[in-house]
Amino acid sequence: MVGAIPEVPGTRNLLAMSPQHSAELRYDQLGGRVVIVAAGRAARPHQFAATPDDERSGPCPFCPGNEVETPPERVRTGAGDADAPGWRVRVVPNKFPIVGGKGAGPGATGAHEVVALSPDHRASFAQLDDDQAAEVFMVLRDRVRAHGDAGHAFALAIVNHRRAAGASIAHPHAQVLALDFVPPAVAAGLARFRSAGEDLVHADAHAGSALFDGAAAAAHPGVLAWSPYAASSPGMVRLALADTGSSFGAVADAQAAAMGRAVREVLARLGAWMADPPYNLVVQTSPAGTADGAFHWYVEITPRISIVAGFEQGTGVLVNTVPPEQAAEALRSAP
Repeated sequence: MVGAIPEVPGTRNLLAMSPQHSAELRYDQLGGRVVIVAAGRAARPHQFAATPDDERSGPCPFCPGNEVETPPERVRTGAGDADAPGWRVRVVPNKFPIVGGKGAGPGATGAHEVVALSPDHRASFAQLDDDQAAEVFMVLRDRVRAHGDAGHAFALAIVNHRRAAGASIAHPHAQVLALDFVPPAVAAGLARFRSAGEDLVHADAHAGSALFDGAAAAAHPGVLAWSPYAASSPGMVRLALADTGSSFGAVADAQAAAMGRAVREVLARLGAWMADPPYNLVVQTSPAGTADGAFHWYVEITPRISIVAGFEQGTGVLVNTVPPEQAAEALRSAP
């Protein structure tokens, strides 16, 4: 059952905590995380000034006209010659790859690509229009599929928005990484699916708080968006297609486009509520060759407005100071 605490020694006495307490222990079976929702922590005084999210000066390698600053492009949408202006979405190898690249050793082979979301240096994913968002998600789908077809064991698509979430270049971009091994967290997620006896994505959505209702639900048919019951960060959101499917790379154009539009709306609502927070977006998908029904791919968006500090590192238990139910209410009412 989603939300049930696993049999972890020393936690059983916490199960009786009721919602009126200032802290509540929850278990995220989909993500495999133990979370304490501690709303009272949000009232702590903070005496440190915020660090500005400054942008370096100088030419942006992802802006039109600077294509020579990147490795030769692999894919583009739009007009124009390769490595020249005219593109709408542009995919290039990462100059500083996590995996792959010249001289990669055993276990670190693979591929690492950068996907410029649009030519507009100031247009984050939340600021794209629906057609642009749909196109971006179809390009990400295509690249994940291409890496699987090339024989890599696992590929995923991510967006790191702003420096606090890991971005090193301000121009809005995504990344696609292909690995020649199945990461432990991915293998563990598949194992949880196998042992659960149910679709954990549907169960998580049912236990969480839906974000789309009324006109928003009508605008995104077939897409689920919710604040997870055991969200590990303030404003964390998950999205999935109601139809099952193990692999993001195998999804049809219409479904990839629908997910792109829904993600854009969720990010716009997060931006309105949290004043454009740093966030990580991860498309959680299955390794190559996974049978349908063995997993259900989904998107996870995690705002980075809190710090993983000593308690979290020492215990593996994450702390969320905004109850997911309150976050969902704020997001439903956000413009």
